[in-house]
Parts: sequence; structure tokens; C-alpha cells
Amino acid sequence: MLSKDILHKVKQVEIQTRRIVNDVFSGEYRSIFKGKGMSFSEVREYQPGDDVRMIDWNVTARNNKPFIKIMEEERELTVYFLVDVSASGHVGSTERFKSELAAELCAVLAFSAIKNGDKVGLINFTSDVEKYLAPRKGKKYAMQVIRDVLFGEYEGKGTRIEKALEFLSRVAHKRSIVFLLSDFYDTDFDHALKAVSNKHDLIMVHIVDPLDKALPNVGLFSCYDAESGEKMIIDTSLKNVRDTYAQRYNERTRKLEIMCRKNKTDLIHIDTDTSYIKPLNRFFKTRGKRQYR
Repeated sequence: MLSKDILHKVKQVEIQTRRIVNDVFSGEYRSIFKGKGMSFSEVREYQPGDDVRMIDWNVTARNNKPFIKIMEEERELTVYFLVDVSASGHVGSTERFKSELAAELCAVLAFSAIKNGDKVGLINFTSDVEKYLAPRKGKKYAMQVIRDVLFGEYEGKGTRIEKALEFLSRVAHKRSIVFLLSDFYDTDFDHALKAVSNKHDLIMVHIVDPLDKALPNVGLFSCYDAESGEKMIIDTSLKNVRDTYAQRYNERTRKLEIMCRKNKTDLIHIDTDTSYIKPLNRFFKTRGKRQYR
């Protein structure tokens, strides 16, 4: 049974993200994620201004007046969320953890998908795949995705993105939209990334806490690696210590960006201490412009 606190939190996320979907991203999702093509729906009598190329000559001949074909977009798509639920997602320096931001982003995108009649599926992973929800439609299922990202209890602590991508390749038989959400402390998945991006529409969402980028100058700092469990004491007053830490983040990020460019994969950077609306909106608009070139 889910506690009242968990249900309340999930409901809060639903209310907040549904408002964003309706007010900010209305139409954006549908405009950039197209259906599989056009299919015949029905015929109707020709009206001035209709495209003459759509005239159905067989029906026109039987009725002695022009009729045109009405085509509909084959809309239904499948959207997968691959969510890094490793221990580093529950460490942070702002009001919300990376795991909470991941849940909100999944909610926004899931409700956008559900609103457009698409299916959503979930693969939560650490160093192995922890949870798999096969793609389905409906608000109730979208709420389950949010619950499992926010409150799922998992055995693994580390991160192996390669495992999640390989699992996706086994279960997703048709071309799908795939959102991979992680802080990307693991960047050794180039081969698996290439295989998935060749078949699916893959979008990488890099979720970053300020503490991932830089250490504050607070003197001796007792900390531990959430994924390995290693404990250490760092003297953050030393500039070379802070510089080395920041350099490692920059190197990981550069490696990630190079991998994405090489595999023609979209990459969105989103910080826990700022609104995700602007970077997500920028992605939608940039993607939309690119499609119409």
C-alpha cells in the first residue's frame, strides 16, 4: 500500500506538470514528434479550395460529383523513459534532488504523450535494470511511472547506462522515442548508444546539481561517494582541489557532448537550481526548426 505522503507528493507533481503541459508545451510535443505517416480515413464531397490531388476518382465517378479523400496522421507513438535511479540522484545541494527533477520531467513528457494518444514505458536502472514497465496508454499508467521514479526502492547504487540501452534494444522492437535521464557519471556506453540511436529517436537529458559542477570553498569537507560508498575528507580551501573537481565535470560533459554529436543524438542540460521550462522549451523550438529546414 502507498502511504498518504507518497500519494500526496505524486498528486502534487501531477497538478504542477499538467499545468505546464497545458499552458507551456501545448502543441510543442505533437509538432516535433510526428506519427508514422498518413492513412486513409474517409471521403467527403469536394469543396472550393480543397487540394484537387486528393480527389477520389472512383467515388467521384459513382456519384457524378467530385469527392476527396480525407487522410489522418497515424499518430500513435511509443515513448520510453530510461531513468538513472542510482544513489547519486538522491544527493544534492538544492531544494530538490536530481531524482525529483527526473520525476517532474518524466511527468511533463508522459502527460504530453498521453494527451496525444501515445504509449509510455519505463526502464529504471542502476548498475543493472531495476524496473521495467511495458508501454501503455492512460493517465493511471503515467502516474505509476512518476511513482516509480520518485519512490521506487532499488538494490543497486552504481550506474551502467550500457545495461539500460542494451535492455531497451531487446524490448523495443519498433522505432520509439527514448528519453534517457541521468547525471551521466557513467560515460562508457558509446557502442550501446550508437546501436540505440540508429534505430530510435534518442534524447539525452543531463540532470545536474550545482555540486556536480564545483565544490564550495568551505574548508575541510567530509563526504562520501553515494554510488561506491567510499568516504573521504576534502580540503575545499585548496584551489587546486576545487579546480581538479571542476575539470573532471567539464571532461565528462565534453565527452558526453562529443558522443551525442557523433551519433546525432539530442542532448538537453537541465540544472536542479533553475526552472526546466526554458531548456525544455528551447529543445522543442530548436528541434522544430531543424525539422522544417
